[in-house]
Amino acid sequence: MQGLRASLATLLLVCVSTWPAWAGPKPNATLGTIVTADHARVGSSAAEVGTTVFNGDRLATDPQGTVQIRAGAARLLLQSASAAIVNDTDGAPSAKLVLGTATFSTANAKAFTLYASRAAIRSQSDAPTIGQVTYLSDKEILVISKRGPLTVTVDGETELIADGAAYRVVLEPPPTAQGPEGAGAGKSGKKNASGPPLKAGRSYFLIGAAAVTGVITGIAIHEALESPNRP
Repeated sequence: MQGLRASLATLLLVCVSTWPAWAGPKPNATLGTIVTADHARVGSSAAEVGTTVFNGDRLATDPQGTVQIRAGAARLLLQSASAAIVNDTDGAPSAKLVLGTATFSTANAKAFTLYASRAAIRSQSDAPTIGQVTYLSDKEILVISKRGPLTVTVDGETELIADGAAYRVVLEPPPTAQGPEGAGAGKSGKKNASGPPLKAGRSYFLIGAAAVTGVITGIAIHEALESPNRP
C-alpha cells in the first residue's frame, strides 16, 4: 500500500510539473525589437522604441510614418503607408510585405527573407546587403538593390538582382492544368483545336529592368540600415 501511495505521489508531481505545457499553446516567440517608430502601430497598439515584436505581429505605418525593427543580424524598415507581418521562417526572421515599401538590411544570406506576394527576396551573399521592395499589387512588385546582390525566388525559380539594379517583377498566374483526356485529344495528349496541353502545376514570373528615379532615396531614411552589425 505504501508503494502505491509513493507511485501516485510521483505521478501527481509529474502532472503538476508538465501542466503549463497542457494548459494551452506556447506564447509567440520573440522576433525582434523596435528601434525607431513614428506614427506606426504593432497590431492595434502604437509602436514605441524598445517594444518587443513577436512572431505573427503586424506592423503598419501611417501616410507620414515609419517603423524600424532589429531582428538578429537584420533590420527591417517600413516606410510610409506600409504594412508587413513579421514571422520566424525556419529559425530565421522574415516578413510578409502586404502594403507599401519595405527596406531590409542583412549581415549574411540567411539572416532575413522578405516575402511579397509569391516572391521571396533575400541577400545573395554573406556580405552586408540592403534591399528595397515595393508592393504594387499581388501580381507586381518592384525590387531594388541598394547594396549587394539580391535573389528573387518565385515558385522555385530564382533570378539575380545585381548590385545597384532595380527590377519590376511581374508575377504571372500559373497556366491552367489540362483536364482529363476527352474528345478531340489523342493519346499523345495534344489538343487538335487549341494546340499542345499546358503543363500541370507549372508557374513562372517575368522580370525586367525598371527605370526608377528617386525611389531608392527612401532607403536613406535611417542610416542604421547601412550597418546591419550595429547594435
